[in-house]
Amino acid sequence: MPTSLELAGQLREKFGDLISEPLEFRGEVTVTVANPERIAEVCLHAKTVLGFDFLIDLSSVDNYGDDPRWTVVYELSGLGHGQHLRLKTSVSEERSELPTVSQVWRTADWHEREAYDMMGIQFSGHPDLRRILMWEGYPYYPLRKDFPLAGKPTLLPDTAFTQTAPLEGGPFVTLPGGKDSTAREPRVRTPEE
Repeated sequence: MPTSLELAGQLREKFGDLISEPLEFRGEVTVTVANPERIAEVCLHAKTVLGFDFLIDLSSVDNYGDDPRWTVVYELSGLGHGQHLRLKTSVSEERSELPTVSQVWRTADWHEREAYDMMGIQFSGHPDLRRILMWEGYPYYPLRKDFPLAGKPTLLPDTAFTQTAPLEGGPFVTLPGGKDSTAREPRVRTPEE
């Protein structure tokens, strides 16, 4: 059975400089796809030729202040060979769009919808790209680093808060020490606590 590192090498042999040198850290192998427009092609090859038949997760990272702003991460697994591979690609804020991989793995449908809903990353060719957690018409993307921790006021009555949420000190505050674990657990705290 080939290792993840060997499979990542085969991916690099197929696509050349489009794929970075495999990076192994703590037993996990990561490669970066230089051109985000070709991510679906790379994923299709990883599935059909290399046996990565399971998309474990698709997530995004906001590199606020840097360009490209977003890194999209694909966690792949091969059920037949038991290997794991991480693919990364980056998209800029000006063109925050990637080709969908929902035709490669059906489970990508909801993962991509979540990345769109929370970060604003578009996936061209997606069969149903609409919000999955926030309501349609919500103008913000709550997992972006420039979204305030206290939230934003809403004009919709009876939806979340009509005022900015009172989250002084961040959404959750943990106290060091304390008389027991209940006193130390992270939670919203009033100034008196």
